[in-house]
Amino acid sequence: MEKNLDKVMEKAEVLIEALPYIQKFNRKIIVVKYGGSAMSNEELQKNVIKDVTLLKLVGFKPIIVHGGGKEISKWVAKTGKEAKFVNGLRVTDEETMEIAEMVLGRVNKNLVRMVEELGVKAVGISGKDGKLLTVEKKYSDGQDIGFVGNVTKVSPKIIYDLLENDFLPIISPIGLGEDYETYNINADDAACAIAKAVGADKLVFLTDIEGLYKDINDKNSFISRITAKDADGLIEEGFIGGGMLPKLSNCTDAVKNGVNRVHILDGRIPHCLLLEIFTNQGVGTAIIKEGETA
Repeated sequence: MEKNLDKVMEKAEVLIEALPYIQKFNRKIIVVKYGGSAMSNEELQKNVIKDVTLLKLVGFKPIIVHGGGKEISKWVAKTGKEAKFVNGLRVTDEETMEIAEMVLGRVNKNLVRMVEELGVKAVGISGKDGKLLTVEKKYSDGQDIGFVGNVTKVSPKIIYDLLENDFLPIISPIGLGEDYETYNINADDAACAIAKAVGADKLVFLTDIEGLYKDINDKNSFISRITAKDADGLIEEGFIGGGMLPKLSNCTDAVKNGVNRVHILDGRIPHCLLLEIFTNQGVGTAIIKEGETA
């Protein structure tokens, strides 16, 4: 009996620890960029959706922006084409764009289904709906990589309308150019642009790494909290490279443009979202404003 009581008391302590965070972020917007391995593993996928749904039910206003790169590559291969990348960006010809839009639409509606199964109303849209994301053609070091877009304008009315009517928006990173052509958008870029436009209190990147390291080869150099200014310093000094470089640049840009705090989390850790937001210690890296307390 005493042992069972101890377990119950531990659960109570966890709930009490979460209380000030629930109070602080009640009715605040949180943008979750969802992709990577957490999306390809069904069990992790369910955990992420449970986390986001819980955030909604305790008073947050979550928005999911999802990727689907691995799934797109799989379907491109099924057509006999070979996926090509330049500096980490998918070369997207007309046929690949059609495949990407179909695959992202399928992923989008599957996420809607999973949220609705948990009793929360969700609506899946792309950046084309309500002219949410307007883009210009993106080049990679001067190279033409096809129908890949840079976000130039965000029109968030459709998001506000959905939030106001108690829906959880789930957004796929497809946008329209001024010429009304369809463009694929890097999901990190789309999430960052949306978070800035809606003045999100938090922007969370679910990734395939634990967070930010000063030296990726030294596990003792893990950084749990860092200001945007200090993060920029790491970039300038050459400590950050590879795929983390554009992601961290997006993070610091978001903090400088109105997003209160950005989190980089390992989406492979079950319930990492809840652990980072509702516990004192957290599990990932938070990029914060200058002068903000950790």
